[in-house]
Amino acid sequence: MASVFKTVTKDRNVEKEEDIDMQDLAQARKENKQRVLTLCSRGVTFRQRHLLSDILSLMPHARKDAKLDTKSNFGLLTELADLHNCNNILFFEARKRQDLYVWISKAPNGPTVKMHVQNMHTMNELHFTGNCLKGSRPILSFDESFDSAPHWQLLREMLTHTFGVPKGARKSKPFIDHVTSFSIADGKIWYRNYEIKEEEPTKKSTEGMTEEEAAAQRKKEKKTDTELSLVEIGPRVVFTPIIIQEGCFGGPIIYENKEFVSPNQVRADLLKKKAGKHLKRVDDKVKKAVKTKELAEKRVASQQEMLDSLFQ
Repeated sequence: MASVFKTVTKDRNVEKEEDIDMQDLAQARKENKQRVLTLCSRGVTFRQRHLLSDILSLMPHARKDAKLDTKSNFGLLTELADLHNCNNILFFEARKRQDLYVWISKAPNGPTVKMHVQNMHTMNELHFTGNCLKGSRPILSFDESFDSAPHWQLLREMLTHTFGVPKGARKSKPFIDHVTSFSIADGKIWYRNYEIKEEEPTKKSTEGMTEEEAAAQRKKEKKTDTELSLVEIGPRVVFTPIIIQEGCFGGPIIYENKEFVSPNQVRADLLKKKAGKHLKRVDDKVKKAVKTKELAEKRVASQQEMLDSLFQ
C-alpha cells in the first residue's frame, strides 16, 4: 500500500508541476516586456540634458546609453537597441545648440516618429510642490482627440509603449502614485506629470454635541472616502509631430505634417524681415537724395531764367 500511495502522490505532484509550468508560461506570454533605450546626440545644451535626466527618472524601465556621435547614420541605433535588449528607442537629437528633436521608434522593424520639442521646462526650473516615489509606475492619460485620426492612434500606441512602465520592470516599484498626461492642442502633444495626492477628510469637532450626534458624526466621517487631487510634478514639454516612417529610422513616409514650419525657416524669415526694414530705409534715403538733387536743379534753372529775362 505504501508503494501504491507513493506512486499516486508522485503522479499528482507531476500533474501539479505541469499545471504550474503552463500557468507560468501563459503569464510570461501576457507580460508587457517593454524596454526603452534612451540616449541623445552630441551638442545638447544643459537644459536639454536636464530634461533628458528628468524623463529618465520617471522611466525605470529605460536603459541609458552614451551620446551618439553620428548625425546621419541613425541605423546604428537599431544595433544598440539589440545589444541592450531593448525594443523601444527614445533618441534626442540636438541641432545648432538650440533646436531639439525627439525620435521614438520600435526596434527593429519600426515605425518611427520624429517630433520637434518646444516649450520645455525642467523640474529644477519649475519648483513644483508635487513629488512621487522614484521608480513607481504611472497612469497614462490620453486626450480623446487621439481617436480622431489614424496617425494620432499610432502615436498613442507608441507613447504607451515608451512611457508606460510594465509591471515588474527593471528598477520599478509596485506602486502607482502619479499620472502622465498627453493632450492634443493646436496639432501639438502636451506632456505633463501629476502626483496623485490623497488627503483625509477634515474632521469636525464634536464639542457641544450629544453622544448620539457625535456617534453619527463619527460614523459619517468613516464612510466618506479620502479626497484625491492632482499636483503637478514636471517636467513640461510640447511635442510637434513632423513625420512618421514605416521602418526603424528609415523606410517610406506614411505621415507628414504639412503645417510644420522648420525653426530654421522661422529664423530665416525674421532675418529677411529685418533686412527688409534696413533695405527700405536705404531706399528711402536714396530717393530723398535724388529728390533733393532734382529740386536743387530746378531751383538753379528757375534762377537762371530770371537772370536771363532781366538782362534781356
